[in-house]
Amino acid sequence: MKPVYALVDCNNFYVSCERLFKPQLKKRPVIVLSNNDGCVVSRSQEAKALGVSMAAPLFKVRDLVERHQIEVFSSNYALYADISARVMHTLEELSPEMEIYSIDEAFLNLAGFNSKDGLHQHGQHICHTLYQHVGVPVCVGIAPTKTLAKLANYGAKHYPATGGVVDLMDQRRQKKLLHITPVGEIWGVGRRSTLQLQNMGINTALQLVQMPLQTARRRFSIVMERTIRELNGEPCIELDNQPAAKQQILCSRSFGQKITDYDQLRETVCEFAARAAEKLRQGQQMTQMVNVSIRTSPFDAHEPCYANSATAKLSTYSNDSREIVALATQLLKSIWKEDYRYAKAGVMLGDLCLEDRLQPGLFDDPQQRAHSRQLMQAIDQINHSGRGKVWLGGQRPQQDWFMNRAHLSPAYTTRWEDLPQVF
Repeated sequence: MKPVYALVDCNNFYVSCERLFKPQLKKRPVIVLSNNDGCVVSRSQEAKALGVSMAAPLFKVRDLVERHQIEVFSSNYALYADISARVMHTLEELSPEMEIYSIDEAFLNLAGFNSKDGLHQHGQHICHTLYQHVGVPVCVGIAPTKTLAKLANYGAKHYPATGGVVDLMDQRRQKKLLHITPVGEIWGVGRRSTLQLQNMGINTALQLVQMPLQTARRRFSIVMERTIRELNGEPCIELDNQPAAKQQILCSRSFGQKITDYDQLRETVCEFAARAAEKLRQGQQMTQMVNVSIRTSPFDAHEPCYANSATAKLSTYSNDSREIVALATQLLKSIWKEDYRYAKAGVMLGDLCLEDRLQPGLFDDPQQRAHSRQLMQAIDQINHSGRGKVWLGGQRPQQDWFMNRAHLSPAYTTRWEDLPQVF
């Protein structure tokens, strides 16, 4: 059976999530900011038309914001994660096989739909169903390879006449879209590769397709060769519905206000370590390596700079928050220095392994490990129940202590007190 892939991508996802509960913003310019309200990470079409560029610092576009009354939101990750889960759950019902590619993108296997009209109609059905069930607009690109599906989605987003769905199963349509697509828009072609290709006179995706495979491998890499094969309709990248286990877990944030007190920084590192341990358990993994890093702001020329990190190993693999937090605290103490204003800290867990593949040590205590597992499961269950929170004494669990989020919307779908009210 001939492979058929669909890439479903939510339109301006963060903005779409904010508009869900404020429909009066549907035609107004809206932007969403990054951590600490720093840079623009999502823009509505209206904001794009006004000249707001992606990743622009807020202070550089503040005049545009005030002049055109652009609605500004801080990143509401709890809301976005929940809406993303609803999108993915709906997509699972529309395809026998799915690969979640990012928070707002997923590849689907549509190999059962063979006719051209059927594929396009199914793409429209996906758009309508997601909008009806979740309220988020999407675009759908359909093609015989994942790279061409990405290209098709690009076409669906950039050309309104497509109605949000582009089917590239026909080679003539592939060639037409390749001809008008800049080479830098191709999935897998990075910024450096784009410059190299342009220096070779390759400016469009169609010109890239015509590059000999041996040249692609010699001048670039096997990845570029695979990209060209995919653009020529040869499937080289299979659907991955079982994501690989994480190689490391990082919990790191910049602070809304700089920290000069050791106890406050210790509470911060404990909080990050506990969060990282929780993520570890969610992935059914364990760690033996813990790294703690701290630094001052590199952008403040009037203050002394300091940055340092420390790494150590646990005595045995673990995902127990108590053990990870205790080691993180020791590491912080070894790198702490007085008389600095700290702007950022982070905890990274490495040397990960899956729980079911762990080889117990000779001196491991099975009973103690079982008790640890039961305690952590109980804590996670309470924390995810929405009825209460349990944390270690050293943590700093107050919300929003680490970030400036002056434009934060309510957690409409994940906090009882923020549920929308209808009168």
